[in-house]
Amino acid sequence: MLAVGYYASAVPVTLTVDGLPRYVRTHQTSVEGVLREADIRLHPQDLVAPPLNTPLVAGSTIRIQLARPVTIEADGRSVELRTQRRRVADVLAEAGIHVKPSDEVLVDGQVWNLDADLPQAMASQAIHRGPGLANALNAPAPVRIVLHRAVSVILTDGGIPVTFYTTQPTVGEALLAQDISLYLGDRVTPSLGSRVLPDMRVYIERSLPVSIGADGQTLRTRTQRSTVGEALAQEGVALVGEDYSLPAPDTPLSADMAIRVVRVREEIKIEQETIPFETNWVPTSTMAIDSQRAEQPGGEGLTKRRLRTVFQDGQAITQTLEDEWIDHPPSTKIIAYGTKVSVQKLETPDGTIEYWRHFRVLATSYSAATSGKEKDDPYYGITRTGMKARYGIIAVDPKVIALRSEVYIPGYGKAVAGDTGGSILGRHIDLGFDEETPPLWYRWVDVYLLTPKPPANQIRYVLPNWPQER
Repeated sequence: MLAVGYYASAVPVTLTVDGLPRYVRTHQTSVEGVLREADIRLHPQDLVAPPLNTPLVAGSTIRIQLARPVTIEADGRSVELRTQRRRVADVLAEAGIHVKPSDEVLVDGQVWNLDADLPQAMASQAIHRGPGLANALNAPAPVRIVLHRAVSVILTDGGIPVTFYTTQPTVGEALLAQDISLYLGDRVTPSLGSRVLPDMRVYIERSLPVSIGADGQTLRTRTQRSTVGEALAQEGVALVGEDYSLPAPDTPLSADMAIRVVRVREEIKIEQETIPFETNWVPTSTMAIDSQRAEQPGGEGLTKRRLRTVFQDGQAITQTLEDEWIDHPPSTKIIAYGTKVSVQKLETPDGTIEYWRHFRVLATSYSAATSGKEKDDPYYGITRTGMKARYGIIAVDPKVIALRSEVYIPGYGKAVAGDTGGSILGRHIDLGFDEETPPLWYRWVDVYLLTPKPPANQIRYVLPNWPQER
């Protein structure tokens, strides 16, 4: 009962720490007594309201605002403090640290804005000892602030020096942070992996963009070289033999220059052309007329020529005749033909005939009506020799059978070569008939040339071999 009475006589107090309320009962008469009873040890930077010597009354509220523990690493030293400041810039100013706009601030390992507040406080450990206040007071976790001082870098890009400030550790990262684009062909001095030092001078030698067209492909690249030839060598594009480039290899490079490589090759080709052989006809009096004998076979000759063709990118540009010669000459064909004429006799249904020559011919038929002239034409039915077209008058090739010669055709009879025709050439004769519609002839027959034999100088010993009998 005494314990119950003692507890009932305690005064109720609200204890609020960093905005979190806790309700306790106490027999202490002042704020300081309550904190001492709870064994709460505060730091000078912590705030308590009302003041420690304030008397307690029932329902009093004690508010405690704990200071944040902060560790600051800057300028090669470490500073620890407790602060009621919330804005990072104010915390650094409280520690006497001046921050430049280009400096970089990290709060708990993350890049932080100077005007931003510290991260929300997280409890780390209980700081009470007294009964009745379990979990009432928890210390906020410490905050680690790291200050990276920006250093100046003097960048020369395109011949104009520009100063910027950076907190990046390497040259490459510093340029990237400045949104400076680099190409593979660009040269950076010092190298991109070099550590950034205060007042460092960095030089960028820009490469030139060029395109190289070669072997059916176009290569776009960048180069620090000064001439076309050096750019080709850089990309492993070789000029071989008569190859050349447009522009020429010693041409200075310029931005966006288009370089074309022309591949040149030569091709040597041997062409040949046959040389026809000639035929010599040799008369032989010991051989019968219309007989022949090959004395020497003919052979074609061969002419050769050497041609040099120049190709550019696969297209023929020039062709030059370098040499021409006769590989071997043709050989003349020699044929002996008979000139011996013997008069012979032949029994026919029309009686015995005497002839001095006979050979095969193609015989067709015609009449005055089929000669191509109208009946009212004054030359209707008039032959080449002036005789009237009729039976017994035949058309011949005068170079084979002389006009006005008498002949005999088996199945037709005797006739006179009295006419010619546009299609009557070589071994072809046309048999005349009286009828307007002559009987149809179209067959090979023997024709006999009747005596008397003409003079030797009027005989054509070698006759055409056309048309040919199948």
